[in-house]
Amino acid sequence: MADDDRTLALYVKSKRAVTSFYHAPSSTPYAHDAPTSNVPGPYPTTAGPAGAEYDTRADEPVHFLSDDQARCVALVEELAARRGYTTHVVDIEKVGRVERLIAEHLRGVQHFPVLISPKGGRLEGCDAFTEENLAALMPTELKGVRAFSYIKVRGGDLDRIRHLLENLNEVKELHFLTGDWDVVVVLDFAPGAGGKRTVLDFVTERIRGIPEVLDTSTVVPEFSVTKFPLP
Repeated sequence: MADDDRTLALYVKSKRAVTSFYHAPSSTPYAHDAPTSNVPGPYPTTAGPAGAEYDTRADEPVHFLSDDQARCVALVEELAARRGYTTHVVDIEKVGRVERLIAEHLRGVQHFPVLISPKGGRLEGCDAFTEENLAALMPTELKGVRAFSYIKVRGGDLDRIRHLLENLNEVKELHFLTGDWDVVVVLDFAPGAGGKRTVLDFVTERIRGIPEVLDTSTVVPEFSVTKFPLP
């Protein structure tokens, strides 16, 4: 996947506050009326009564995100890094709200943040920012090996067969079928565990070692992409 297919656009909407800092030198007769600041200077000043100088940082705008939006940004950036994506965060309150909404086809958006995937998928509002939804917007290559094994079993205790298969660490899913095959299992092997031979060794030795298993047929993909959260 090309690098330009791995850039997510994340639009947030900050709140703006105006600072009310005001600091007068202690030598002025107005010092007892002025709030003090522990933030080191120097700061821009202007002349006041009797030649006193006052801090003019008042009325400087400060932008900040609500905690719920900040949490969404942190979650997106964390998952994007794990899945090989980059995130471009845009605060619409700083870059011209109307122009940005029109240019990016976000007219009518009511809730922020908004995440746009490289393929055009979109999440809107904090409630939509779950790990499952984010993973679906960021499909990524599997680093390990995933395989699918069809199993034919001798009639008998299906609960026992299910229990035996579930206890194999490499078996991640079991699906009971009707038709020529009775069970299909999803196998997952960690990166570095090996390739097709490792999978087939496991199937022939561990799964076909179960007395009730009569036959197996295993598919090992050459390449796999997942939209599920990574372990």
